[in-house]
Amino acid sequence: MSDSEDLNCGSGGGDDRFFGLRVASIFIIGVGSISGALFPVLARRSSWLRVPKSLFDFAKYFGSGVIIATAFIHLLSPALEALGSPCLAEGWQDYPYALALCLLSIFSLFITEFLAFRWGTAKLAQIGAKHDAHGHNVGSHVNHGPEGGMRTTHDHEEGERITPRKTKESDSVRDAELGIVHSGGSTPSSLDSAWVQVIGIAILEFGVVLHSVLIGLTLAVDEDFRVLFVVLVFHQTFEGLGIGSRLAFLEFPGHPQYQKWFPILGALLYGITTPVGIAAGLGVRSTYNPGSTTASIVSGVMDSLSAGILIYTGLVELLAHEFLFNKEMMNASNGKLAYAIGSMLLGCGIMALLGRWA
Repeated sequence: MSDSEDLNCGSGGGDDRFFGLRVASIFIIGVGSISGALFPVLARRSSWLRVPKSLFDFAKYFGSGVIIATAFIHLLSPALEALGSPCLAEGWQDYPYALALCLLSIFSLFITEFLAFRWGTAKLAQIGAKHDAHGHNVGSHVNHGPEGGMRTTHDHEEGERITPRKTKESDSVRDAELGIVHSGGSTPSSLDSAWVQVIGIAILEFGVVLHSVLIGLTLAVDEDFRVLFVVLVFHQTFEGLGIGSRLAFLEFPGHPQYQKWFPILGALLYGITTPVGIAAGLGVRSTYNPGSTTASIVSGVMDSLSAGILIYTGLVELLAHEFLFNKEMMNASNGKLAYAIGSMLLGCGIMALLGRWA
């Protein structure tokens, strides 16, 4: 039989074996995903579950490694394969469209974030405040990432110093932690900084959610279901741990109502995406073929764009700001630095290894 006869580029062909186990995978993977994402959030706010800070640090850095490996091994590689499928027209073979779309996603995200920060900074300036969202001021002490915790103690450009007044000590400390420097009598809303964190988390979760839906669809009809199922249980749990460790440190100073529900909502949203994808795949299992022309194009494009999102977020928002631009980390002991980098490499290595099967 020729290669062309072996190809199934039509709309049908999804595997229908192990149907009961495929249905059970909706709940099993859902529990693993939600547990991984919710645990850091609930553990941080729990009064009876005393989780040491070192474990939170491990989850944070481990999750960063997971996210970066996901971008390259679990998104970009499948995108190259899908958009290079022999089922596609010859025009798709003439150019590395997956890499081009990934590049487009990276620069689109960069330009959008850059313009958003320019607009936000201008708005803060109008009310008499300056906010260095990425903590690049000379002499600033920063602990930046999507989880927040930004602190600025000096502003050398204007020669201004934050001097908390005794009558408003708590407000001044809060603004200092948010990286807000007052040059007048106005007090900007603390949500200005909080939404910076929300945008960072939303971008990260958007890329992960697209990926989770696609792998759910694939799992529902894939011929190698049993191997893929076992791998995805760990895959989604580790990825959830990475998302949850970021959500756990999301802060809304002065707005406890957002602080209470937003991280939990983000964890639940991540947790249900893969089960939704599996359920949708089971619903169309008689007509959905993940190797078909349409499915290859859709999954290839979505994986390429998601890869760009996670590459930018992982390397810029997580790696660069957690290490290079973080003076606390730059001045940390060799032991703490080795622990952080080792945790990150462990997460990256395990996730890259899982790419051997999924």
